[in-house]
Amino acid sequence: MTKVVGVRFRQVGKIYFFAPGQYNVEVGQHVIVETANGLEFGKTSTGVKLVDDDEVVSPLKPVIRIATDEDRKKVEENKRKEKEAFEICNQKIQKHNLEMNLTNAEYSFDCSKVIFYF
Repeated sequence: MTKVVGVRFRQVGKIYFFAPGQYNVEVGQHVIVETANGLEFGKTSTGVKLVDDDEVVSPLKPVIRIATDEDRKKVEENKRKEKEAFEICNQKIQKHNLEMNLTNAEYSFDCSKVIFYF
């Protein structure tokens, strides 16, 4: 059995397991976790629990910390940047007459990446 905490990155997204480490995380808390794409901000959908080892994708990434007020401000700043990036990308699509329907723009927590969905 492996000790995990379940985290979602979107309101209705998939639940991913992370190693809680030293944190006694409760349902509904915001956390900063390490992912394959870098640090991300998520919300816990399960508290700390034990699951069968075959339910865990190895290596299990850790919870870095419980989110701070500064982290929440960063997320709000990222949302503003996403709107700006969305508009710029949409202008480029129109300028180049691309047959694309842009649906969303999303920055990673640390702003190292922006992902455009179309």
